[in-house]
Amino acid sequence: MDLSVIILAAGQGTRMKSKLPKVLHKLAAKPLVQHVIDTSSQLSPVKTHLIYGHGGDQVKQSITGENLAWVLQAEQLGTGHAVQQVLPNLTQEGVSLILYGDVPCVKLETITDLVDMAKGNDIALLSVLTDEPDGYGRIVRSDEGEVEAIVEHKDATEDQLAICEVNTGIMAVKSSRLHEWLPQLSNNNAQREFYLTDLIELARKSQATIGSKIGDDHMEVEGINDRVQLAKMESYYQHRLAMDLLIDGVTLADPNRLDLRGDITVGSDTFIDVNVICEGKVTIGQNCHIGAQVILRDCEIADNVTIKDQTIIEGATIGAHSSVGPFARIRPGAKFDEDVHVGNFVEVKNAHLKSGAKAGHLSYLGDATVGNRVNVGAGTITCNYDGANKHHTEIGDDVFVGSDTQLVAPVSIGKGVTIAAGATITKDVSDGVLVISRVKQKEISSWVRPQKNKG
Repeated sequence: MDLSVIILAAGQGTRMKSKLPKVLHKLAAKPLVQHVIDTSSQLSPVKTHLIYGHGGDQVKQSITGENLAWVLQAEQLGTGHAVQQVLPNLTQEGVSLILYGDVPCVKLETITDLVDMAKGNDIALLSVLTDEPDGYGRIVRSDEGEVEAIVEHKDATEDQLAICEVNTGIMAVKSSRLHEWLPQLSNNNAQREFYLTDLIELARKSQATIGSKIGDDHMEVEGINDRVQLAKMESYYQHRLAMDLLIDGVTLADPNRLDLRGDITVGSDTFIDVNVICEGKVTIGQNCHIGAQVILRDCEIADNVTIKDQTIIEGATIGAHSSVGPFARIRPGAKFDEDVHVGNFVEVKNAHLKSGAKAGHLSYLGDATVGNRVNVGAGTITCNYDGANKHHTEIGDDVFVGSDTQLVAPVSIGKGVTIAAGATITKDVSDGVLVISRVKQKEISSWVRPQKNKG
């Protein structure tokens, strides 16, 4: 059965006190509505109708998705009015799943169950039980437990306000029924709005079948209306991701001090210390050790890798059995083969370090190829920029680079070379030689040290 997804994302979100449309505020570094699109897209809908209004141009520029249809709600006259805007482009066949751009944490399993329920009913509702129902529409049931109505909070009686089962707004409806019922909605209510919840009354009048599912986690269907709720949802979402890692065999020093902001995959028996941030697409292998305050961004870490404290790795690939840090910065384009060691205060950018290469401390390796088993001494710099263009440095296998060496690119160092400390290399070096560029040491006895000017 064909599935259409309808996402309501037209609200201004005045309580956010921001020029940015509410649905573009970020949860785990991703816009709220993008979470909804990414989750629902896993159901392979034939079309996703995104209803937009305030800040429409910003939303269009920020959001991506397959089979995405943009639907303008020029006036915000209620949830029912919003879905009415979709009708001209909504197929009569199949099921329509209605979601909200400011409800980012709904789980795939939850909406899958709801869609399956709608296949055997005309409409399927998602509700939750909560001790704090204020502001939510109440689910009114018959003595037999059947859904009779959804009453909005401002229209509810005292008895109805005591009900703790509330409407999430999320529902799945036969698309043909939406075409039948939506034009019949009325705005005869306290808010003078067209409520989507009135579909229940129309369904009962039509003797349609109504299914309902009570969710087991009220936080996954919480909407976000202000920054306090956004912060609360960030904590919930991060905790949920952390629990998934623990279940998958990852050890976390403190699940409450981990930030995951993207597509993160971590292998079993890996340990992650406190205050680690992962952004973008990050893959961490098995049996790794990730130290405290590490930042990993769009990178791939193989098995048995140690990333020490305060290290930043971005856009790089780290091979198995390697060690990086502490206080290292590995920039985009860096590639480490197996058993590479990069130590404290080493920066690597757009460089390939082959198996067994080492740069222990205080070095910059940019636009370079570093051969197998090369040892790079402290203070070594590949001088890759001439003020206008970048140039490449090639270092062969088994080279020993002494401390405080400058390799002025473009330059090629042969295999088995030893470069004496303090050298400045400006020309290619043959295989197997010792190269020295510093002047012969001498003493000047008549030299007078400069003095500070008086007065």
